[in-house]
Amino acid sequence: MSEILFKTHLDDYLIRLKSTFKAKQINQIESLAKDIIHIWENGNQLFLCGNGGSAANAIHIANDFHYGIGFSVESSDNKGLKVEALSANQAVITCLANDIGYEYIFSQQIDVKASRNDLLVVLSGSGNSENIIHALNVANEKSMKSYAILGFDGGKCRDLASVPIHFEVNDMLISEDIQMIVFNICFQWIVKIKNR
Repeated sequence: MSEILFKTHLDDYLIRLKSTFKAKQINQIESLAKDIIHIWENGNQLFLCGNGGSAANAIHIANDFHYGIGFSVESSDNKGLKVEALSANQAVITCLANDIGYEYIFSQQIDVKASRNDLLVVLSGSGNSENIIHALNVANEKSMKSYAILGFDGGKCRDLASVPIHFEVNDMLISEDIQMIVFNICFQWIVKIKNR
């Protein structure tokens, strides 16, 4: 009995996950991958941010693109991408949250560290977190290109990001899975391009 229920649940989960990837999102993911190649080749930097599980995903993605992608490309002089997860430094986050407010923990870092030719990617299920909204606002003030990987209805971030990659799924766990899937797709495609 429990095996049938689990199989039903698994099938439903995978169907909901797969059904979110439509032509529009696939084109936007390709655009993201190409922009990552562009900043890598031009020595610019990728900034990532998110809260909770999305913060953990940002750190995981930063690790993969800092070391893993350089290691995977067949070139002895190849280095990884300049990438930073803005959620990774606890001292910076707690300082900024304490001194100027939690809603500014990412935007203040972008204001100090980022330049116009860098790239920001925000990860958010709801798209309504104040600190993510402020991050996109500062990126816009700096004329930076930004992507937002979003679930649910996309929230306010859907209108603020240069390229909102919105997946219509009302499930936070699937939304967070999608964030990693998007970057894993980009990672493997970029490695294939570089190894041609």
